[in-house]
Amino acid sequence: MLRPRIIPCLLVQNGGLVKTVGFQNPKYVGDPINAVKIFNEKEVDELMVLDIDATNRHTGPNFDLIRKLAVECRMPFCYGGGVTTLDQAKKIINLGAEKVAISSAALLNTSLLSEIGLSIGKQSIAVVLDVRKKKKLFGDTLYEIYINNGNTKLNVNLIDFVNELNKIGIGELVLNSIDNDGEMKGYDFDLIDLVRKNTDFPLTVVGGAGSLSDFKDLFDRYRIMGAAAGSFFVFKGKFRAVLISYPTKEEILTLYKTI
Repeated sequence: MLRPRIIPCLLVQNGGLVKTVGFQNPKYVGDPINAVKIFNEKEVDELMVLDIDATNRHTGPNFDLIRKLAVECRMPFCYGGGVTTLDQAKKIINLGAEKVAISSAALLNTSLLSEIGLSIGKQSIAVVLDVRKKKKLFGDTLYEIYINNGNTKLNVNLIDFVNELNKIGIGELVLNSIDNDGEMKGYDFDLIDLVRKNTDFPLTVVGGAGSLSDFKDLFDRYRIMGAAAGSFFVFKGKFRAVLISYPTKEEILTLYKTI
């Protein structure tokens, strides 16, 4: 039976593992390969690795890191950061990643998604949308899409773009709340509701998880859903001491009782 996935989302900057709050002030938390080794032992469902500076610096994907991750990972993993061409996407898959995450390039050149889908399969494409609240208008929360690690706002309507993705076809949509990033206060259900009712794609959400109850709230509300998080898996306690962790099998079972 299908069940929700619990996914550590690792942010990489200059080859190191970092964590941000609101996409700002990245804090170094260790070596990504060492983190993967720990997650292997904990038998995580899936891993997402995002290079948060590759697009800004026009460096392209870090193929050396991807190769090392592929050798070490015992779980499916998705890699994103700096992907702008079909050849880059194909190389990432050939190195051993299951999925390629695309953000800025997907928004600036949707034809790239069709091109990649025809070559390596739509199921291998994960489109990442970094979204920030704008304001409330007559009780409705409005959202804006950002690229380049949250530094550039696009004049693109969120739902219009989701509808365009519906026509193109992708394997997964990753919805990332900039406002909730690193806050550890729960997911943005208004945002998830808005997107969920406009697409049937497999949906993974990230931004805000700080406790097991946050995962349970998500699963109780949406059932089959990818729950990604960063801080929850790398910090411990109110002082945010660095500690790589993952729920035990017993803890995970308690999250699925209502599914």
